[in-house]
Amino acid sequence: MATEENKENTVNIDQPEGIMIHSQYIKDMSLEIPYAPEIFKEMNQNPNVHIDISIANRAIEKDMYEVALTAKINADLGEKKLFVFELTYACLATVRIPAEHIEAVLYIELPRLLFPFVRSVIANSMSDAGLPAMLISPIDFVALYNAKKAKEAEKKENK
Repeated sequence: MATEENKENTVNIDQPEGIMIHSQYIKDMSLEIPYAPEIFKEMNQNPNVHIDISIANRAIEKDMYEVALTAKINADLGEKKLFVFELTYACLATVRIPAEHIEAVLYIELPRLLFPFVRSVIANSMSDAGLPAMLISPIDFVALYNAKKAKEAEKKENK
């Protein structure tokens, strides 16, 4: 009887539906403080910080994708560049869902899962470099995706 129960409860693990992240990794990272160490003496005001976030993905093989979240952060202190930080954090994921949902998963759900790690790497790197702590506010990946789709639609109309 135990054998029958086991047969009834078996699940085909060859092709499960859903999303599975196999690995996460820093694909590229760079931090430059061009005016160090003198600039640290001038840090009596808040720097002007600009953050740019982008998402890229590519198919690796059937149902497997690399999704990369890139953060580019520039900070100026008066007329001087305080720092330039670039991070590309990526994951390798299997995505087995209906085709009409794949793009949204690649541009919304997987970046949403990666973001806390990106935020942590940035915060730790800044602190380790002797810079003020930087915690990036949460990002609305749905809004980014909708803006991307609107831009694509506009390009299509202008052709």
